[in-house]
Amino acid sequence: MAVRNVNERARATLRDVARAAGVHPGTASRALNEQTRSLVNAETAQRVLDAAETLGYQPNPIARGLKTRRSYTIGVVIPDILNPLFPPIIRGIEDRLEQAGYTSVIANTENDPERERIDFRTMLARQVDGFITATARLDHAVLDEIVDLGVPLVLVNRRVEDGSLRSAIADDRAGIKLAVGHLVGLGHRQIALAGGPISLSTGLQRYEGFKAAMRKHGLKADRKLTLVGESFTIPEGQRLCRQLLASGKEFTAIVAGNDLMALGCYDLLAEHGLVCPDGVSVVGYNDMPFSDRFNPPLTTIRIPHYEVGHAAADLLLAQLDEGSPDGPNEVVLEPSLVVRGSSGPPPN
Repeated sequence: MAVRNVNERARATLRDVARAAGVHPGTASRALNEQTRSLVNAETAQRVLDAAETLGYQPNPIARGLKTRRSYTIGVVIPDILNPLFPPIIRGIEDRLEQAGYTSVIANTENDPERERIDFRTMLARQVDGFITATARLDHAVLDEIVDLGVPLVLVNRRVEDGSLRSAIADDRAGIKLAVGHLVGLGHRQIALAGGPISLSTGLQRYEGFKAAMRKHGLKADRKLTLVGESFTIPEGQRLCRQLLASGKEFTAIVAGNDLMALGCYDLLAEHGLVCPDGVSVVGYNDMPFSDRFNPPLTTIRIPHYEVGHAAADLLLAQLDEGSPDGPNEVVLEPSLVVRGSSGPPPN
């Protein structure tokens, strides 16, 4: 007998799914919940899933929350939603949370610490079950407050130096070493850094990774050519590049804190009549969308953004699952070098 698609007239219920699959509603509920599906015979579980798909069944998160005392919502706090780095991270978070029946609520702090504090408190008032945040600074008092309240929290694309908070990150030291090694391999010896803020773990790790990579290759990280900025933005890349050009020190290549800062370096170099890469090579970081469309296309370090977001959601779900064993505190994913037209041998 064909199964009736009740979505044509009314929303399908759990009882509709159970009836279509020929099982008790309790069995259907366990089969539809990813965390309890293993308690149901595999053939029966598949029958329930097929019936749910045919009926267009969507679980009611409000009713589910009343039973479990959860809201099934997760607060996702982002420092700058306009930065092309974050949309693929958010997509990874949302896809993984959706698999587990959770919905994300996104807040954009615009790198404002007070706004960040307000966003956290507002989401707490709405009883989110946990947080994933990319806003962590090395001074993370607001995050300590959240943890002290017993609310699960995971950092994404950020970490704290003492490792006290769970995090999903890329290996920024390794990424910068790839950038420096690439330039050294091309023959560069005077390499500058236009880095991001060292108040953030990403900026600090890349700064320290740069100095370590220069030492590894027997090169000096000149103090006047090793600069850090206040933000990962185009204007800050312009400002640091202007400072490098005004230093009086010779350099043939720039490692930028991220792709936006690299774009700022492009602008300043062009203003001074320096052609990239014939005059100065530039290497970015992140491989953000459209970096291959820059003029010239940007050599950069690729970060698996989607996978980082997915891993952060996995860490949070493990915390929310009280029956699961303790998992890792930190997931570190490997970056890779993408060589394009902005890097070449140094000028004669």
